[in-house]
Amino acid sequence: MSTRELFPDALLIGAPKAGTSALHVALAGHPEVYASPVKEPKYYLCGDAPPPAYCGPGDAHSQQEWIWRRADYRALFAAAPAGSVRLESTPFYLYLPDARRRIAEDLPNAKLVAVVRDPVDRAYSNWMHLWVDGLEPEADFAAAWRAEDARVDAGWAPFWHYQRMGRYGEQFADLFTRIDRDRVLVLRYRELVSEATRTLDRVSDFLGISTGQIAVVPPDNLRPFVRPGLRSAALGRAVRLGARAGAYARPEIWRQAVKPFYWALQHNGPRQRPKLAPEVRAELVTDCLDDIALLEDVLHESFDDWRSTTGRGSFRERTA
Repeated sequence: MSTRELFPDALLIGAPKAGTSALHVALAGHPEVYASPVKEPKYYLCGDAPPPAYCGPGDAHSQQEWIWRRADYRALFAAAPAGSVRLESTPFYLYLPDARRRIAEDLPNAKLVAVVRDPVDRAYSNWMHLWVDGLEPEADFAAAWRAEDARVDAGWAPFWHYQRMGRYGEQFADLFTRIDRDRVLVLRYRELVSEATRTLDRVSDFLGISTGQIAVVPPDNLRPFVRPGLRSAALGRAVRLGARAGAYARPEIWRQAVKPFYWALQHNGPRQRPKLAPEVRAELVTDCLDDIALLEDVLHESFDDWRSTTGRGSFRERTA
């Protein structure tokens, strides 16, 4: 098998908290797909060099699991059966310019699939994920949104870039200068949720594999909400200190050590997460309007529903 053949045929490139993980799991169940055994190797974020020295809470720990050596990345696809579509999923690829460039240069024939979600809903889900895990120190989502510039300047990793991650217009405008439009399939999160079978067939057809083989998109892994307060603040500080120390231990050791803290944070928390207040959403969506307009121009599709002061909520809320 040649070097070229050991690379993926298709990538799920984004966006985080927009259903990429669920789509990866669904496609992994297709008999003609070989999904990378490491779901988010992040190889094209690195450029054959160690990950950047990001310094947000938990960043140094998580970077231990990035696959940045070319030989290690190629090894992910060594067991792929002949004729299968080799699939890799890293939802940060759409966001970072260097990743878009490296993919264009390294994979001239690969097909790319991107799932986009309302940028405020996506960011709220992103913040909620980090908050309930004790890594997000800011208990107010709007305050965390406004703190982004300072966090980026301080070197926090992309998962903390709540606003920027949802600026899809800028991302696709650059991507289409590097990669032919017909090699990129853009889906909306709502399609995965409400039209799963049709959407999976659409993805299968795009990838050149049989339709009718997969029909279910698994729901989000919902964590209980963590109420702000003295207890959650203290436990969160402990998690963040542990994550800092975890940078010097193997990832599996850290994951085992942190379980009691996660349990204490999330135990007896309400299953229903609070909705973002309409007045807060109305304030934040103004930061997205210019990029929504650009996205509509780039994709020739309306995203006017994203301008609403009412979000559409989580996977479970959308399917209730």
